[in-house]
Order: sequence, then C-alpha cells, then structure tokens
Amino acid sequence: MKRTTILLICVLAVVGVSAQTASDALERDNQTLRERYLVMKNKSQNYQEYKVIKENILDGMWRIIQDSLNQKQASIRQAHAEINNLNKELDQNKAALKGKEESMQDVMYDSTHISVLGIDFDKGFFAGLIGVILIVLGLVIAVIYYTLKMMRKNLAEKIELMNSISSEYEDYKRRAMDKQTKLSRELQNERNKLQELGSL
Repeated sequence: MKRTTILLICVLAVVGVSAQTASDALERDNQTLRERYLVMKNKSQNYQEYKVIKENILDGMWRIIQDSLNQKQASIRQAHAEINNLNKELDQNKAALKGKEESMQDVMYDSTHISVLGIDFDKGFFAGLIGVILIVLGLVIAVIYYTLKMMRKNLAEKIELMNSISSEYEDYKRRAMDKQTKLSRELQNERNKLQELGSL
C-alpha cells in the first residue's frame, strides 16, 4: 500500500509537472506560435499513440492563435492602408512630376524658340536667318551705293560734257554771228558799191 501510494504520488507529480509545463506554452509572451505549439506538444501527456492536452490549454492556445491572427490581419490592413496612402502619394508625385516635366519642356521650348509674326523659329535658325538677311541687305545697300556713285559720276561727266558742248556751241554761235555780221557788212558794202556804180 505504501508502495502504491508513493507510485500514485509520483505519477500525479509527473502529470502535474507535465500539465504545468504544457501551460508554459500559454504564459511566455516572447514565443512564436510554432514555439508555443512545440512546447504544448512536447510537454503534454501521451496516451498510446495520442497526445492528451487539457481543454483549457487548447482554449488558451486557440485564443492566442486568434489574437495573433487578429494582430496579423490588423497589421495587414494597416499595411494595405499605408500602401494605398503611398500609392496615392506616388500618383500625386507622378502627376506633379509630369506637370513639372511639361512645364520644363515648355520652358526648354521657349528658351530655344522664338515667335515672330505668329511663326515659331528655332533661335539658332532665326539668328542665322537674321544674319543672312542683314548680309543681303548690306549687299543691296552696297550695290545701291555703288550704283548711285556710278550714276553721280556719269551725271557729273555728262554735265561736264554738256557744259563743254554748250560752251563750244556758244563760241560757234558767237563766231557764226560775227561771221554773219561781217558778211552782212560786206554784202552791204558790195550793194552800196553797186548802187554807186549804177548811179554813175
């Protein structure tokens, strides 16, 4: 009887120790679910090929699992909310970046182009065009100046020639008048001589 009592006390002690150690799976907060499950499985009693686990330990384990799942789902929801917020921010940043790129393209276009009479020109092309126009205008002015100079020279030569001809003509006219006057006098003298001869 004494032996049976001692044996019974030993069995109860082992069962009590096993039960308490199986409840360790519920008490430690720093364990993962897998670690809790392994503690519960290893520290629970065996009955033939089955594991004997107290119902309150199973219920506690279920609560812990539920709490873990709820925490995971809450963290997933929070992560989804943060992802959605980040996506919204990303979309806003993309839109802002697109607007800035468009404005930069407008600024770059405006910095490299000029509008004259409603026609857009590249500044380099426009500067070249203005240079060509100025060179052509310079050549036209030089040709006009040269032409005017030549015309002025020709005009001066013609005026000089005309003055020379005019002066020669005046000399010729004066000489002719003198000749005519002289001839008129001689003719008159001859007439007078004839008249004198006729009256005799």
